[in-house]
Amino acid sequence: MPGVDYGELGGSLPAIASLNASYSTTMSLPSPYLLVPPGERKVISDVRRTFCLFVTFDLLFIFLLWIIELNISNTIWDNLKNEVLLYDFKSSFFDIFLLALFRFLSLLLGYAALRLRHWWVIAITTLVTSVFLVIKVILSNLLSQNAFGYVLPITSFVVAWLETWFLDFKVLTLEADDERAYLAAVHAACERAPMMYPRATSDGQFYSPPESLAGSEEDLDEEGLGRRAVTAEEKEYVRQGREAMSVVEQILSQEENWKFEKNNEMGDSVYTLEIPFHGKTFILKAFMQCTPELVYQEVILQPEKMVQWNKTVSGCQILQRVDDNTMVSYDVASGAAGGVVSARDFVNVRRVERKGECYVSAGIATEHDAKPPHSRYVRGENGPGGFVVLKSNSNPSVCTFIWVLNTDLKGRLPRYLIHQSLAATMFDFMTHLRQRITDLRSTRR
Repeated sequence: MPGVDYGELGGSLPAIASLNASYSTTMSLPSPYLLVPPGERKVISDVRRTFCLFVTFDLLFIFLLWIIELNISNTIWDNLKNEVLLYDFKSSFFDIFLLALFRFLSLLLGYAALRLRHWWVIAITTLVTSVFLVIKVILSNLLSQNAFGYVLPITSFVVAWLETWFLDFKVLTLEADDERAYLAAVHAACERAPMMYPRATSDGQFYSPPESLAGSEEDLDEEGLGRRAVTAEEKEYVRQGREAMSVVEQILSQEENWKFEKNNEMGDSVYTLEIPFHGKTFILKAFMQCTPELVYQEVILQPEKMVQWNKTVSGCQILQRVDDNTMVSYDVASGAAGGVVSARDFVNVRRVERKGECYVSAGIATEHDAKPPHSRYVRGENGPGGFVVLKSNSNPSVCTFIWVLNTDLKGRLPRYLIHQSLAATMFDFMTHLRQRITDLRSTRR
């Protein structure tokens, strides 16, 4: 984004401030050690509201079918008198409507008014419905009257079991996942962030890339910051890296448009965003209780060593260092989805920049003579993506980690399988990264 002033916390990334601002509602940092718990959740979740609408539909649909049945022969008032005032278990449909009313009142009382998180209410309503309908079909003569002798009992039975399935497999499951994520966020927010080092970290312990110059497209050596790209090929790599960096910045600036996909028990969340010309992009957002420099060192600064702890990657090699900010790498991703997705290899150009109080590594697929496509692997192609490590304004011992992933695995793979595989891979990566942080902390004590 040329012409943007990079202030503290990276003015070049409008998203950097917004990301920290958005985190203030979930993990804001008012003091060096204590975090504020996440904001309030909805009183009734969206999926529970949908369930309540379906229960209402159940009552209205059964009522509509019953009214239609009353109009088949004679007048509606005569049939209403016969089925309600002169009720007969063997010939009346009125009790099936009352059964739907019983389900409606019980389920809305339990799951809307009392907001229960247990299956016992719907278990009772479904059991009562099933037993009653079986007895009525066996003992009554409804089946000999008209078509509604089949339609009403079958519809009532099916809808009752659909409600059971929806509550058990959708409402309670999704709400349990949300609850675990919320509690994990609260735990992380209320727990003191551990210091990763028992002693002060020297300024020279981590290499920090040169501060990015706003709107500067000049080569680095003209500013006295380091070596520059010389050949046309090197300048092309620098151009590709800058373009990838620009797209990553735009993705971060559109956080309000990110579509939530799923989260895990640690509170890590995966989002997606449709990018023009590049398609669906996955975004992982995680809170790390360690210094940003440590994450920067393990994920961005030393990609070759990632294979030692990251089981989602089986190989990484730096093919060429173009300038102080740009390199070309060769990466091999391990198989996924239980072996259904085979290993892929990638050739990427990476650009690393420090923008105020954050580190950004952006990359995109490229070509290099040292690594042409090989029959051993399917050559994947990465769109603009990368890693972002955000420092906290008030606590140097915590940071926010963001992974932007846009990739085409090639091959004949179902898109749904690919998307499921990518989200799972991102969560696996965070598991390995946290384990790496834990290992480093134990060895440095």
